Amino acid sequence: MAPEKSGKGGADPFKKIYAVVKRIPEGRVATYGQVASLAGLPGRARLAGTALRETPEGLDLPWQRVINAGGKVSPRGGMSVAEGYQRHLLEEEGVVFSASGRVDLERFGWNPDARPPRRRGS
Repeated sequence: MAPEKSGKGGADPFKKIYAVVKRIPEGRVATYGQVASLAGLPGRARLAGTALRETPEGLDLPWQRVINAGGKVSPRGGMSVAEGYQRHLLEEEGVVFSASGRVDLERFGWNPDARPPRRRGS
């Protein structure tokens, strides 16, 4: 089944998902479900995964910052190289994985409503 190309308001749901993913800051992660909800598509975590899998060539998107609800990099049908690459990119951003391969979502999860800390002297 092809993804719907017009959702509420006529906007492409993939574009809504990409707009959310672009906002995830370095060193933070979001879950597929969180991305879908923030894009106005609650309950559509799989659609978020599909959108990321079908990201157009050349679109600069921090796709590596989206992980599953269990705090893990999602398996890609035996392509462990891609999973390892995603983990590598996240570790380079300072995201820490436990021995079991989980990210602490309390520590590294993105909260889009949180204000960045104020700089001293500002």
